[in-house]
Amino acid sequence: MGKKSKRGSGPRPGSNRAERVAARKARQAESLAAPARPFAGLKAECDLVAMRAFIASATAQVPYAESFGAAHEADFATILPGAVPAEVRLRDAAVFGEKGAVAGDANGKVTQGLVGLQTNPEPADLAGSIAGALAWAASAADGDSYDGARTEQALTEILDPEADLDIVVHTDFGWWFAEDANIPQELSMMLDRANETILPTARLRPSSGVGAPWWVDAGEKAHLRWVRPEDETTLMNALSRVHAAGHLTLGEGSRFAGSFRTHGLIVPVFDLDVEAHHEEWIDGVEEFDARLAEALADTSDLTAAQRSSRAGIIGRQVTLR
Repeated sequence: MGKKSKRGSGPRPGSNRAERVAARKARQAESLAAPARPFAGLKAECDLVAMRAFIASATAQVPYAESFGAAHEADFATILPGAVPAEVRLRDAAVFGEKGAVAGDANGKVTQGLVGLQTNPEPADLAGSIAGALAWAASAADGDSYDGARTEQALTEILDPEADLDIVVHTDFGWWFAEDANIPQELSMMLDRANETILPTARLRPSSGVGAPWWVDAGEKAHLRWVRPEDETTLMNALSRVHAAGHLTLGEGSRFAGSFRTHGLIVPVFDLDVEAHHEEWIDGVEEFDARLAEALADTSDLTAAQRSSRAGIIGRQVTLR
């Protein structure tokens, strides 16, 4: 007598139940997926992306929303010791003198939260991870350790969505520790290794204030990496118009190298004469910014020459090292 075939425990393919199960799984996957632009809705989106993607050592005061009610100040940091998401410590009240009047304790100390943007391991949900770290850093006490707790609040509820970042670029990682800290030898060695990875970096500020152009001295050549807020199609079309007109340049000593994608944004990259000081590129950045703004406002169909330029631009992908 032959054996009966065994039916699977799942729904029959093509059945109504199978469709419902598939739809439920799709909704679950969508709800768990990290946002394509984790910093969307924030005016500081482009600079936060730069701090995440390629700036080595920098800090910026967290612009907490007034309605959030942070108990004390905190700073964004490109990376913290051990690449942890957040920590809190006591600092001299004088450190915050330029940020406003800050009253210290009896020893002249204030509590400072720190939120790392470059972490290990990388979070699957970056926006949710940073939101949780920001919420914790706003009220944690010195000596507390962040346990990875999340918050239901979105970044646009925790942060002032209209605030810019005042980024301080550091030439080393000395800010990891207090000036009078007794640093163990193994940590001192780690600090030395980290300092060796830092490349000279500076923020350029076009008058339009669109995007975040960052100059980086990579040794043999320098680069301008301009994090842009536009969607990919709009930006690529505008770059194509500028290129077809012969203006895809920052001036003599510059060359359009290509672009890369990160955190849902496109970053055009220019190779630059490494001998030129970063401030020497400001005029070129301003001129290019004006041409790009004009091209972005043009919504007509691309010409044949512009379509050819677009294909070439899309094919020039840059890899960060």
